Amino acid sequence: MPLDFLTLSLPLAIEIFIACALIIGTAGTYLAGVADRLADRTGLGEAIAGAILLGATTSLPGIVVSVSSAWQGQPELAMSNGLGGIAVQTAFLALADLTYRRANLEHAAPSIGNLMQSGLLVCLLALLLVGVYTPPVTFFGVHPVTPLLFAGYLYGLAKVRSAQQHPMWSPTQTKETFADEPPASSSQESLSGLWLRFVLLAAVLAVTGLVLERAATVIGDETGLSATAVGALLTAVVTSLPELVTSIAAVRRGALTLAVSGIIGGNAFDTLFVAASDIAYRDGSIYHVVSNQVLLWIAITIVMTGVMMLGLIRREEQNWGGIGFESAIILMLYALGGVLVMI
Repeated sequence: MPLDFLTLSLPLAIEIFIACALIIGTAGTYLAGVADRLADRTGLGEAIAGAILLGATTSLPGIVVSVSSAWQGQPELAMSNGLGGIAVQTAFLALADLTYRRANLEHAAPSIGNLMQSGLLVCLLALLLVGVYTPPVTFFGVHPVTPLLFAGYLYGLAKVRSAQQHPMWSPTQTKETFADEPPASSSQESLSGLWLRFVLLAAVLAVTGLVLERAATVIGDETGLSATAVGALLTAVVTSLPELVTSIAAVRRGALTLAVSGIIGGNAFDTLFVAASDIAYRDGSIYHVVSNQVLLWIAITIVMTGVMMLGLIRREEQNWGGIGFESAIILMLYALGGVLVMI
């Protein structure tokens, strides 16, 4: 007999939540390793692999949540889930910084690709605000900003790829800089076998993330949280667990650039949650039915991304408490946003 999530009790929803989180933790750890080896075998480089392979794949649970919410006429949940996911994943990068003890992660993983993806993310987030403050005109139910988001994302990835192949400048290498050097064993693995494992693990994350979101929704309903709070602080966190697990796993494997690009690339991809939600939303432009709390998350996320870019450029080697100054600011900004959205 299929499980009816609408009739779940709160204790059972919590149990399902924990079980799914454990599954995501295990699958996410293996996914980080497979994505790292695919980056080496395909020649994509860790920054592009992090954006396309790791970032987009670990975002599958979140995009399922946003699109299904928009289709069911819940634009607030759809928007807050996507934008809250970007904010929490940026905070996850600060947590990943804590797990690397030799130096600040911003210093140890220099990459022009990560810098360009950060700039792309700021542009895409700003484009969301353009959608909010332009007339609510739609063509076949889709606002003009939506195709611009898709086009901007693809154009940005192409420019990141081009910059990596033909860089006009490169970061200074230090004794704490970790070079991306593929292990000798990676060339002996079957490429088709790697792709098969990647697809299977991605499918596990997508399905488990969907079940996890349903359980989290029940928990939110039972506790009386608003749609914005549920989206930004509950479903956004639980559907972003793959990013946390895979980034920390990548750091522990020594794939530092992959860890950073998995977060930044995933964030850029997550802006497409809003574009996909606008297509799924059938009552006009989704940009014009959001609350001020959602706009607040856009603003906070832009600031968090800007702070992260400053850290990637400054590349401070060590700081107090084993965490970069920028990472500490990012965590404080996220905490501030969480408090404000609950008011």
